[in-house]
Amino acid sequence: MKTSWRSASLVVSAVAVLALTTACGQETAPPASSQNVGATAAAGDYGSAGTGLGNGSGFDAGAAGQESSATQAATAGELSVATSQELGKVLTDSAGLTLYRFDKDTADPAKSNCDGDCAKKWPPVPADDATAGAGIDKALLGSVTRSDGTKQLTVDGWPAYRFAKDLNAGDVNGQGVGGTWYALAPDGKKAGGGAGGEAGAADLPGLSTRKDPKLGEIVIDKNGMTVYRFMKDTQWPMSTKCTGDCLEKWPVVAPVDAEDTEGIDLQGSTPNRGYVVFDRPDGIKQQSIDCVPIYTFAGDKKPGDTNGQGVGGTWFAIRPDGKPVGASEQ
Repeated sequence: MKTSWRSASLVVSAVAVLALTTACGQETAPPASSQNVGATAAAGDYGSAGTGLGNGSGFDAGAAGQESSATQAATAGELSVATSQELGKVLTDSAGLTLYRFDKDTADPAKSNCDGDCAKKWPPVPADDATAGAGIDKALLGSVTRSDGTKQLTVDGWPAYRFAKDLNAGDVNGQGVGGTWYALAPDGKKAGGGAGGEAGAADLPGLSTRKDPKLGEIVIDKNGMTVYRFMKDTQWPMSTKCTGDCLEKWPVVAPVDAEDTEGIDLQGSTPNRGYVVFDRPDGIKQQSIDCVPIYTFAGDKKPGDTNGQGVGGTWFAIRPDGKPVGASEQ
């Protein structure tokens, strides 16, 4: 009997679905348009902020309504360089408030992607009266026209912002928020402590490993930040319990090409299929290692921090093979 093209197509599709089922233990076949859809799960108990979170965990830091009116100031004035014990040299406005940059913006060409509610939490720094103080190269200062027609200060092309939860001069509560907001160094790079800020991290692959003195070999992202897994997530079938507000504290690790990794076990316990992109129920694409969804922690302020380790008894740094550090898998 001849096999029609339609029957052949169905056979091929079934084989593809079976491969994905084998890869991440899907108990039911995912939709044909999805690479790896996990079971829909409500936002579970994702742990309290824990040590090191401070006010930098998402936008719920501090008491509601406590935003500093200074962050809403219409002027920047003479910019200064402050020294933070945590971050090293940090750029501030004339009031001593920390200036930030946003990973979703671009510097070449300069473009801001923070509007609406985002701009209320992260007020753009006006460019009109900004001047370079001591230790700042005035040639790095510029401006970009925002979608509302206003001019925003740029530093080496990066649009500059304040954080509405920074209440006092010297506060750096916005550092690391959402895994996308970082204090500005005087040269426009990300501030990152006495170890040289962004330097060193700039050459890191999308995912790699480092030797932690307490935790051993753990996975880090392209910014040198520790990568974690949530023990309430599942591998087989792959699903997530971290949704909604949880993602402000635990941003997902975006997809990373396998060729942009170093030291990661791409085989896992499911050979050739353990390193896949997870299409979450909320539409966000998330990298996984051995079918384990991976995250960073907003409470980690600089490379080398491991403040997320053990939070809530459910969050743990991850090894190159996807295993949790200091926790047993059920």
